[in-house]
Amino acid sequence: MKRIGIDEAGRGPVIGPLVLAGVSLDEDASKKMKAAGVKDSKLLSIKRIFLLERLIIEHAAGYLLKELSPEVIDNRYKAGTNLNFLELDEMSEIANFLDGEAVIIDSPSANTKKIKIYLSKKIPNKELIVENYADKNYIEVSAASILAKSRRERDVAFIKKELGYDFGSGYPSDPKTIRFLKIIKENGSILETKYKKYIRNTWATLRDLDNRKLHDFF
Repeated sequence: MKRIGIDEAGRGPVIGPLVLAGVSLDEDASKKMKAAGVKDSKLLSIKRIFLLERLIIEHAAGYLLKELSPEVIDNRYKAGTNLNFLELDEMSEIANFLDGEAVIIDSPSANTKKIKIYLSKKIPNKELIVENYADKNYIEVSAASILAKSRRERDVAFIKKELGYDFGSGYPSDPKTIRFLKIIKENGSILETKYKKYIRNTWATLRDLDNRKLHDFF
């Protein structure tokens, strides 16, 4: 029996894409993952994540990654669709693409019952398991979290190189990220295409930049 795990990386950052990943594993592959130390990517070093990424790609029955750019995220907000349903629609596409009898999803909301009802209409022919902290409790979702995290890490490294600035993690809690945003906003370049395509302009972080000092964010 194959089971599909789905998870994301980059839900909260103000800079960079949201990456969703799905991984299909049979029982033999699941055993290999456990033996190799596959677990929630938040519990692993980035070096370990990149090493395990190769193992997952080699032994998975299938995998799929989808990237949602800041522009896509901003446009969905403007259309009145929140981030949860944006994620769920993309997760559904991943689940329907991959081969597997069951789908395990790390819920973007505490209301897992509501999420499962929504997904059951979009993924009609597979068993659904929707839980909080599924990335810690299911090896399939742990594997997906690793693929999503490794892809986003590469994306962020590329963006830093293209912009010529180390803005840190891209999260609002990172002083380096806030410092970078304040610099480009104060010099009037934040709406230039080279910056705009990587920044989530609907995030409250940007609205707060004008009214708060750097130390207010932390």
